[in-house]
Parts: sequence; C-alpha cells; structure tokens
Amino acid sequence: MQGESEVVVLRLGHRPGRDDRMTTHIGLTARALGADRALLVGDANQSEATVTDITSRFGGPFEVEVVDSYRDIIRDWEGTVVHLTMYGERVQDVEEDVKAAHGEGPLLVIVGAEKVPFEVYDYADYNVGVTSQPHSEVAALAVFLDRLFEGRELDRKWEDADREVVPMETGKRVEEVE
Repeated sequence: MQGESEVVVLRLGHRPGRDDRMTTHIGLTARALGADRALLVGDANQSEATVTDITSRFGGPFEVEVVDSYRDIIRDWEGTVVHLTMYGERVQDVEEDVKAAHGEGPLLVIVGAEKVPFEVYDYADYNVGVTSQPHSEVAALAVFLDRLFEGRELDRKWEDADREVVPMETGKRVEEVE
C-alpha cells in the first residue's frame, strides 16, 4: 500500500486444469487486499491474463507475472520472506514482528499449491499459519493481508479504473468511472 514497503505474493506451483481458478483467486485476492504484485510459478498464463484484465478494468496499481521458478526469487529476496502454511506459527503470535519487518523492507508472501518443498520452510523468515486446520490458501492470504494492513486495504483508492462496484444493501451495481 502507498507509503509502505512492497508486498509481493508468490504462488508456488500451478497444476493446469486443477489450479486455474485457485491461482486466479490468489492473484485477485492479492490485488484487492493490498499487495503490489503477484508472481505465479508455472503454466499460469490464463490466471495472469484474468488478473491483468481485472486490474485494467477496476484499477491498480497492481502487477502480475508468470515466472518459471521460485528458487532464485526466494533465495535472492532482499527483505522478509513469509510462508503461509497451516503448519506455521500462529499469525496472532508473529504479526507484530512481521509488521515491523515490513516497515523495514519488502515482504515476499509465499502461498503454496501442490506439496510445498521443505526448502521453502527453511528459506522463510516466518512460517505462518492463520489456523492449524485444513483451509484454503486464498483464505490464508486474505486473513494474513488484512492483519498486515490492519484493515487499511479495505479503504484503498484505485487508480485508472474504468469501472467501480457501488456498495448496496441489496442488488449488484457496477458503474463506469467518469
């Protein structure tokens, strides 16, 4: 978010046909809840196209990119690496430390897909669980980003939007931005 260090979401792995919708939702959640960019590992071109299209219509800034490998990204990251996993430390126990680290530099938030290699656990500065129960990686990312930004992401102003959703008690309304 503006005035803070960069937050990048790294989606590990992508199984075409099986993960298309989930990978797309990781990108959309990252965008909507305050991250600056998403890196999608694997054959995730359709997810990249969908997130790029949504960003062009509903505003940014937000970048999404498909990358071949995660290893160099994690190893060379100049900042803090957070791996979201249900096996990690409780988010409520480490969130203040993660916020402090984010205040000092960029944050790489890793979200798994298929079985995450153990080296990711080792590379991470924080292995963080939003619950120790089975759950969706999209839910984990949403809870984590909301705690990181303390709800400020919910009032974010979008640049260069062609459309905006109009909040309503009932019904659905999307208007073109003038």
